[in-house]
Amino acid sequence: MAAARRARAGGGGAGPGFGRAAEPAPLVPQGLLRLARRSGQLNLAGRGLTHVPEHVWRINLDVPEEAQQNLSFGAADRWWEQTDLTKLILASNKLQSLSEDVQLLPALTMLDVHDNQLTSLPSALGQLENLQKLDVSHNKLRSLPEELLQLPRLRSLLVQHNELSLLPERLGQLLTLEELDVSNNQLTAIPTSCALLVNLVRLNLACNQLKELPADLSAMKSLRQLDCTKNYLETVPSKLATMASLEQLYLRKNKLRSLPEFPSCKLLKELHAGENQIEILNAENLKQLSSLCVLELRDNKIKAVPEEITVLQKLERLDLANNDISRLPYTLGNLPQLKFLALEGNPLRTIRRDLLQKGTQELLKYLRSKIQDDGPGPNEEAPVTAMTLPSQSTVNTHAITTLKLLEYSDKQAAEIPAAVFDAVGTNPVATVNFSKNQLREIPPRLVELKDSVCDVSLGFNKISSISSELCLLHKLTHLDLRNNVLTALPEGMEALKRLHTINLAFNRFKVFPSVLYHLPALETILLSNNQVGSIDPVQLKGMDKLGTLDLQNNDLLQVPPELGNCENLRSLLLEGNPFRTPRAAVLAKGTAAVLEYLRSRIPT
Repeated sequence: MAAARRARAGGGGAGPGFGRAAEPAPLVPQGLLRLARRSGQLNLAGRGLTHVPEHVWRINLDVPEEAQQNLSFGAADRWWEQTDLTKLILASNKLQSLSEDVQLLPALTMLDVHDNQLTSLPSALGQLENLQKLDVSHNKLRSLPEELLQLPRLRSLLVQHNELSLLPERLGQLLTLEELDVSNNQLTAIPTSCALLVNLVRLNLACNQLKELPADLSAMKSLRQLDCTKNYLETVPSKLATMASLEQLYLRKNKLRSLPEFPSCKLLKELHAGENQIEILNAENLKQLSSLCVLELRDNKIKAVPEEITVLQKLERLDLANNDISRLPYTLGNLPQLKFLALEGNPLRTIRRDLLQKGTQELLKYLRSKIQDDGPGPNEEAPVTAMTLPSQSTVNTHAITTLKLLEYSDKQAAEIPAAVFDAVGTNPVATVNFSKNQLREIPPRLVELKDSVCDVSLGFNKISSISSELCLLHKLTHLDLRNNVLTALPEGMEALKRLHTINLAFNRFKVFPSVLYHLPALETILLSNNQVGSIDPVQLKGMDKLGTLDLQNNDLLQVPPELGNCENLRSLLLEGNPFRTPRAAVLAKGTAAVLEYLRSRIPT
């Protein structure tokens, strides 16, 4: 077949050295071409190619050079019995474009051009009807040609690390597709036609700008791995819970406030949801995950672990590091398969720090030993008895006396009942949680706790201003005011000399609160999803202990180069702002690279 095509296209046997001008230097050694004609595979990776030589595209059409030199009929030299090229690797070169001549290789089943400088793809790719794998990752593509959707046998499409802002609307026509990787692009939406990809097994959407997922993705009945890491997802469509084949789900680094429900995902083995804004672990959700082996929830705002976590009998790894967990259910020690438990960075009051450092097995052994202890468990409230005041029955008095915790959250209350504060009595309270209510002001009686309280959570309310009462909490170290309607902070907050963490995300600040510059103990400022337009790098540099500054999704039109002098910053988050520099590629390299880039821009 290949010889017949040569006869038609070769035009009387004209080959290299006859009809065509010789190339100045053989970019592709003839020895490689000879091997390719026998094996059907040609690897030209890492050869510094700026273009693909014409004789590569015509490898199965032109009479080879050896035909002019060797007319023997030895079995090893039968050049006319060549194999059609099925595998072509052009990775890690300097190609800026591909020729339409790619259509001269109709037998190709695999084409790899990753790690080049391609800005577009030839429409002729659509004629490679045998193509099964196409790797165009790590290029500079801004769009994909519609002709690509004509490939009837394509099983793997890799386009990660490009500059795509949208995908072809009819992408769902690639019915044979089993693997699709569009990670590390600039996508804001996924075509609804993707629901037609019923054979898709792996879908990677990580590191884009997605704010939602189409519910129709639930039609992907074969999908086993879904990666949505580092997007802007606030919720996951409930329909996705019907994906019965799903085994691995990555939701890290989004904006989730609760763990999604998965009633039909009986095969789900790994759930990664770290670095979100999850506060509550719903016991009902956990009961549905009977096959789960890995549960990763680090760097969230989880306050407590429900007793029902023990239904996860197959759990091998549980990562709860850097949350707000103050107590653990002792029954956690009964999980038979648990080999790794991460709890560092939590304000655990019932477990000694040295015990945490002894490792998972010692910790589980300790938890099991506590199950038999008398008295209420770590998550139990004191029972209502004849000696309990009616007003106290709505308050967890056990938490007040034992854990120094005053909690009245998720009640949708317009004000905190007097009975809540009355229940405190003379007990010292270290932690106050009044989040998820309808509060419009700081509860005035909060000042009664000023001699002991160090952690106050007032997030998810409707507070529009900070009253003087809050400024009197001189022992305050943690303050959570996220998801309110604040526009400013009072200068009186300068009195909070011990404050080292403040969360002001999802408010309405248009100006960076100047009082923050004067709080010497501040280590963490979370100010994402506001409308802040500028920052003062000189004053920030004076904040010696500041290690984390989150300014994502604000209105920063420029980043002052002098910010690079804030070398104490370990985490600087700037994504989602309208500034042009530093570019996304620099931001993706992490804080150290961003600071170095900014320093290089300081005028000398």
